[in-house]
Amino acid sequence: MLTEEQVIAEAALLDGAERARTQMRQTTSVYPEATIDDAYRIQAAWKDLRLARGEQLVGHKIGLTSKAMQASMQISTPDSGFITNVMSFDAADGPVSIVAGDHLDAKIEVELAFVLKSDLDSADVELPDVLDATQYVVPALELIAARSFRADPETGRRRTVVDTISDNAANAGIITGGRKVAVDEVDLRWVGALLERNGEIEESGLAAAVLNHPANGIVWLARRYAEQGMSLAAGDVVLAGSFTRPVDVRADDRFAVDYGPLGVVAVDFN
Repeated sequence: MLTEEQVIAEAALLDGAERARTQMRQTTSVYPEATIDDAYRIQAAWKDLRLARGEQLVGHKIGLTSKAMQASMQISTPDSGFITNVMSFDAADGPVSIVAGDHLDAKIEVELAFVLKSDLDSADVELPDVLDATQYVVPALELIAARSFRADPETGRRRTVVDTISDNAANAGIITGGRKVAVDEVDLRWVGALLERNGEIEESGLAAAVLNHPANGIVWLARRYAEQGMSLAAGDVVLAGSFTRPVDVRADDRFAVDYGPLGVVAVDFN
């Protein structure tokens, strides 16, 4: 287990990397013995730094929801991160503009976001409980980034799940848009999307690819939080997990993600 001083120092390095827009070395390159629990401690310390600066916690992201991604990171469960108000972009009224260079090694993923109307605070949460606690579901893109190198530029060493979780599970932001729907308004497993970049379709997928139902990741997160004395709260936004591969972001890219009857989420990177 890392000491509290080591945890705080790693969080400060990640925070500094993001603010300076310069990638840093991987946490496990210095602390190869660091565990997943250590990684969540680092992430929590980084969240505390941001909240102390005046940012407000607005939600959570769930990642590694596909078997392929779990296998690639040598983990058998999803992971999670935090979302603050400065990481949230609203594309409900049309394309939102984001500076590509503000985000390190940025990528986009296609997801659904659940907005809660009541708390989820039990270790016995089941799928119907998540649906009952949901005010609405809305199309959402996750902006992911890598404050620590995905691959070390000198050694080629790949970062591990400990590095990724420490790095806020790679989350850099959420972009919401399209049409808000009640959980019983559509079959959420069959919500599909076409991701178009600069006029060409690059990815497509169905929300059932997320653990067989996009709310199942929220079941996992609510249970994990409850075991730690935490909870998901009314008003929280929860990114449920990607149902496409991540697509690289470049300056001057325009993304338009068509969710069919749920509308389009568009974002311009400049």
